[in-house]
Amino acid sequence: VTHEKKITQPRYYQGVIAPIAVSEGCIYSCSYCITTKARGKLLSYPAEEIAAAVEDAVNKGCVEIQLTAQDFASYGLDNGGKIDELINRICETKKDFKVRIGMMNPRTVLKRTGELIKVYSNRKVYRFLHLPVQSGDNDLLKKMNRGYTAEDFIELVSVFRSRFPDITLSTDVIVGFPGEDDDAFIRTVKLLEMVEPDVVNITRFSPRPYTAAKKLKNKVPTSVTKERSRRLTKLCKKIAEKQNEKYVGGKYEVIVTEEGKGSTNVGRTSTYKPVVVPSNTRVGSIVKVKVVDATPTHLIGKLI
Repeated sequence: VTHEKKITQPRYYQGVIAPIAVSEGCIYSCSYCITTKARGKLLSYPAEEIAAAVEDAVNKGCVEIQLTAQDFASYGLDNGGKIDELINRICETKKDFKVRIGMMNPRTVLKRTGELIKVYSNRKVYRFLHLPVQSGDNDLLKKMNRGYTAEDFIELVSVFRSRFPDITLSTDVIVGFPGEDDDAFIRTVKLLEMVEPDVVNITRFSPRPYTAAKKLKNKVPTSVTKERSRRLTKLCKKIAEKQNEKYVGGKYEVIVTEEGKGSTNVGRTSTYKPVVVPSNTRVGSIVKVKVVDATPTHLIGKLI
């Protein structure tokens, strides 16, 4: 399937969540990643085609649009497209729905902060920022070829939080990257303790074929990587619970997006927090809830 055909083909969605790609490929070459080799250079889809795909999904009953890309913040860097114009065009579609912005490389966000602040100001956009830091150690970030420092990441988070105090922050961390000594690991721990992300995706480093990182020396023993991963998991669980507990007692409008376990459904707040609600709510509907409890992974809501 060519790039051009991919987005315009008719789509059928299970449920009310529609993943829609805005681009393919990547402009960077992080040393551990195969994306550029596997998917090629960045190709951004035309805004009109993306907007048409969103309109089609919403007309088919979807209430959550997940805009996906290897790096959402790179959208348009190959063809002059503007992110804020894309989002405005998408959000012109009438009806109630929410847009989740996909993962963004801090390196690109640094260059396009103003545009992205405008994007997150749109009431249809979830205040959910997925900004993978990967490490709190600048030497490792250099080896990973990430193109930013830990300080850059901290500054970006601070900019978004000062504009949107309740924004949900999700990040990614690689443990056991070649050359990660105890000091480097501790820098990552300290960064997470300082920034307190709501969600952290932890990956144990595993060398991929045809990547620069595969050739790096100073491999970290598997046992050490496992122990670091366990330690970070424990820390991040504690942070997540603390962040979620802030919601307890609050009243929120929740968009019900999927069936949950047992006799429950799951919805999302405007900050993309998952809320477990009773199953007498219809998937696709908007309900008002009071948050009565919180766990590290979700909130528990009572209908009001």
